[in-house]
Amino acid sequence: MTGRLQDATLVRFVDYGCRVLSVADELERKRRSRRIIDQIVGSGTSAGANAFEASEGISKPEFLKCLGITAKELNETRFWLLLIGKAKWITDNRLAPLLAETLELLAIVKAIIVRTKKRSS
Repeated sequence: MTGRLQDATLVRFVDYGCRVLSVADELERKRRSRRIIDQIVGSGTSAGANAFEASEGISKPEFLKCLGITAKELNETRFWLLLIGKAKWITDNRLAPLLAETLELLAIVKAIIVRTKKRSS
């Protein structure tokens, strides 16, 4: 992989997407709401897709726009994970590591956005 984002960061997004899919599979097995499953799959995988798109962004504005979407998708995924935990559909022990990874990726993305904007000033 090449681009503006480090390969290790992109790999984390792929791993993150797989973990979100695993949660969705568990929800499916438990016959939980299809709407919630679709929402978490959509936002959880979109975060990685947008990170990959940002990495290949042609311009700084395009890079920043894609990273902004990545942050929004991570925040949405965080909401769904918190909702799933609050509803007790999946145990907190199972969700806690994924929530932590969500916050870590969000912090990385926000730091890159801030650093990129400072360089542009």
